[in-house]
Amino acid sequence: MTTPSTSALPGSMKAQFLDAFNTAYALRTVPLPVMSSPYDVLVKVDAASYCHTDAVLAAGQMKPYPSNFPHVGCHEFAGTVVALPENPASDLKIGDRIGVPGRSFHPCGTCYECAAGPTPDCPDDDPPGYSVNCPHAINNGISGDGGFREYAIADSRQIAPIPDHLSAVDTATLMCAGVTIYNALKRCALQPRQRVGIVGCGGGLGHLGLQFASKMGLKVVGVDNADGPLQLARSLGTGARIVDARSENAHDVAIEVGNEDEKRERGDMGLDAVIILPESQKGFDYGVGLLRNHGRCVVVSFPESGFRIDTHDIVFRDISVVGSLVGSNTVLREVLRFAADHGVRALIKTYPLSKLNELVDDYHKGEGGKLVIDMSLPD
Repeated sequence: MTTPSTSALPGSMKAQFLDAFNTAYALRTVPLPVMSSPYDVLVKVDAASYCHTDAVLAAGQMKPYPSNFPHVGCHEFAGTVVALPENPASDLKIGDRIGVPGRSFHPCGTCYECAAGPTPDCPDDDPPGYSVNCPHAINNGISGDGGFREYAIADSRQIAPIPDHLSAVDTATLMCAGVTIYNALKRCALQPRQRVGIVGCGGGLGHLGLQFASKMGLKVVGVDNADGPLQLARSLGTGARIVDARSENAHDVAIEVGNEDEKRERGDMGLDAVIILPESQKGFDYGVGLLRNHGRCVVVSFPESGFRIDTHDIVFRDISVVGSLVGSNTVLREVLRFAADHGVRALIKTYPLSKLNELVDDYHKGEGGKLVIDMSLPD
């Protein structure tokens, strides 16, 4: 499929490839990707953010993905449209700045997910014909190639325009981490001044969640169990109460919160909802222990061995447990507007594309925040 700006594009690009599980990335020079659909756009990648899922995928814990090697990771990136199909199916223009999530690239448009559209229970779902939950779609950076390269193909239906006040680096962190925690907060179904807990508050999702939740008018309790993430969470100045799970138990925190709210019964003491981010049974149990009776636990993490749920909490305390993956394209666009309007920004450390393996090493040190490839940085 030809493009009107082919002559302005380079003949090759640099890309970081994963050649096998549990190996380092390999930097190579390869041809640019080719558009194959009227919905496609060619994007010059300006920033590509590293996600926990990238680490899980590289470790072989998301089989059958990737379906083949070599593989280009990253499902949260941002860039500039540099070429369009001959007969484009979108209103995007060359020069538009866009954020690109993993889901959904080339959805089928006809399955039950794509056909559903918004409902009273799911008002934020996308209109019929497109769904981030399409089981037949490609997921950039997971089942298909992603953003750790200088140029990438995006589906014009999956992207979000970048507001003027957001940089590409800031936007990249919101394409998975941002929309995931934002959607989890929406799944909590809370009103301003209700209480929410974020377990894993000093990580990539968690520290964004502290900001989003406080700007939504919620009373926030953040929980972590390591010095670096706790320091990061406290440095944000969100007004959230930050709890060190190593020295404070959930029972005492719930009672303290209940006393602040002038509650008399133990079952009425605690948080209205909690979001679980770590892949830790102790973290899950701690979060559930923070909830008042009839509270909601929103699970975002997916440990390989799963979580054990105490049926006593489900039956006798009426705790509901729901999952949350990512948000719809409608929610994705809402996230960018909200972040631009309310000054929500990730704490970011940047690296050039050639230093991706250094980024991965730093990620595994667990210092918190978000690590991002900034294509403007020199090697």
